[in-house]
Amino acid sequence: MQTLNVALGDRAYPIHIGRGLLGRADLVRAQLKTPRVAIVTNDTVGPLYLGGLRAALEQAGVSVSVVSLPDGEAYKTWETLNRIFDLLLSERCERSTTLIALGGGVVGDMGGFAAACYQRGMPFIQIPTTLLAQVDSSVGGKTAINHPLGKNMIGAFYQPRLVLADIDTLATLPERELAAGLAEVIKYGLIRDPDFLAWLEANLERLRARDPDALMYAIERSCRNKAEVVAADETEQGERALLNLGHTFGHAIETGLGYGEWLHGEAVAAGTMMAAELSRRLGWLAADDVDRIEALFVRAKLPVWGPKLGAARYLALMAHDKKVEAGRLRLVLLHALGRARVYGEAALSEIAAAIEARCR
Repeated sequence: MQTLNVALGDRAYPIHIGRGLLGRADLVRAQLKTPRVAIVTNDTVGPLYLGGLRAALEQAGVSVSVVSLPDGEAYKTWETLNRIFDLLLSERCERSTTLIALGGGVVGDMGGFAAACYQRGMPFIQIPTTLLAQVDSSVGGKTAINHPLGKNMIGAFYQPRLVLADIDTLATLPERELAAGLAEVIKYGLIRDPDFLAWLEANLERLRARDPDALMYAIERSCRNKAEVVAADETEQGERALLNLGHTFGHAIETGLGYGEWLHGEAVAAGTMMAAELSRRLGWLAADDVDRIEALFVRAKLPVWGPKLGAARYLALMAHDKKVEAGRLRLVLLHALGRARVYGEAALSEIAAAIEARCR
């Protein structure tokens, strides 16, 4: 097991990464205010991993309540969120009860948002079971649900007390979900870690084959990058926005097609190609740099072309992005491979041309 720390003063918390961690009730027990938890999972993950986690906790003297949600981005809604509140209220959970999110990014986002709201805040633990959640969404305290006009537009910053990433859960992850997680792994190399980018180019097939050592290294390196950024800019006033490379374009794809049609990582990959293309048009990247990014995504089995929604539709959806400031669209672009920046001076015509160039 490897342990990182998200340095947020008295709200600092550990990230444990390893194998067999779902059975380590001691790691969870150490973070509980009282020996009582409410587990939020979904109908796919629950049958695989809930039983083992529940048995370990109950053997450690912890009382467990459970709610299972339908699986998928399409259910990241107020209606589904209320199912969590229904459990918490019907079981008379208290402010000291700890909510545990067992699942991927959707479960983690909704579980965290419920924890932030219930009785104005209850303790929260993330146990991510997908690669994307282990390297990205479980770390940093972003919680949210979707709205028909925009992804993750309703939520809160609410940090967990613990992130427990058991890489054994990746053994049951569908290939498409594994690839979606690789999009967020590659992101860290592109925005701030060129040595990691080179390592990914040399080891991508090992990750796709689920080599445990390669997965451990990639997850630890990704979490280390994110933990450093979150510690420096918790509520995304500056540097943290760089973690959204490809996301403004990607969220437009997810919203425009309908939530769940493309996986988040798939949309981020295509969106990153749009950001790279705009960076090339601004003179920051060479054509060879764009080709290098594309080649890595292709090897990861990720889409490198966006759907043809039309540039006007993309721009209308992107206008709801959380980085819009004073009506101006601010994008995360690449000044070089391994160095990102937030840029708000691109003309809409330049953005539209980059979008059209990367759609098929």
